[in-house]
Amino acid sequence: MLGKFKLLGVLLAVILFAVSGKVDAAPNWNTNTIQVTGMGVANPQLARSPAHASMMARRAAIADAYRQMAEIVQGVQVDAETTVEQMMLTSDIVKTRISAVIKGAQIVSEGELAGGGYSVTMELPLFGGQGGLAEAVIERPKMVEPFPMPAPDYRPPTDYTPPSVPNYEPAPRGGNYTGLVVDCRGVGTINFVMSPVVKRVDGSKIYGHKNLDYDRIIREGMATYAQDMSQAGRAGSNPLIVRAVRLDDLNANPVLSMEDAEMVLYENSVSHFLENIAVVFLY
Repeated sequence: MLGKFKLLGVLLAVILFAVSGKVDAAPNWNTNTIQVTGMGVANPQLARSPAHASMMARRAAIADAYRQMAEIVQGVQVDAETTVEQMMLTSDIVKTRISAVIKGAQIVSEGELAGGGYSVTMELPLFGGQGGLAEAVIERPKMVEPFPMPAPDYRPPTDYTPPSVPNYEPAPRGGNYTGLVVDCRGVGTINFVMSPVVKRVDGSKIYGHKNLDYDRIIREGMATYAQDMSQAGRAGSNPLIVRAVRLDDLNANPVLSMEDAEMVLYENSVSHFLENIAVVFLY
């Protein structure tokens, strides 16, 4: 029996020896997914047939993909101050949840490589409900907090001109906004997080996960990050566009001027785009 265990250990060591050692993938924050490609080869001295060699190489590729996925997941920022790895170190419950999420990653493509190797591409949703990373790391709030209201006498400016965005012409009308686009370019490099906050310059929050339907943000996420308006479809066809004045909390959370924050809250009280999590950050 001991000999069988030794043989199994040698076999696994040989299989896992020939996998890629560098993880250079990262979450795709526009599609809210993590995708990795694992590769493996089999030791021909242990392969009993070409079919057996292919099976060994596939197992090695899957193991490599899981390893990469685990490394990337641990580095994901949940909020401005907390990574998944930090949550796993402080909570065995979260650690168990994360392990289950990684094991549930789906194979989206696979195939043999020239020379006898094997490639497996796996994908894990950051959001998406059951099986997504968000369900494992974002806690359900005890109660939903209402969005702040604008000042009772506030009215949006009739001559408001949205910030200029390259290659985009906003609709020539105000009101009835379908979403919010916060242009964070020019104020630093934004840090992508699963649970972002939008703040006013006085430090008060106008948008956060405690204001939203928990089950919906677990399915859809709170925002997408886009390099230009062609990727900002989440905000709809007539988004309200404002520009961040700075980034707070380790560059994770956009900060709006008091005037722009008032306008966002006023328009949201009419169109409810924040409740619909139709939010995009340009970076």
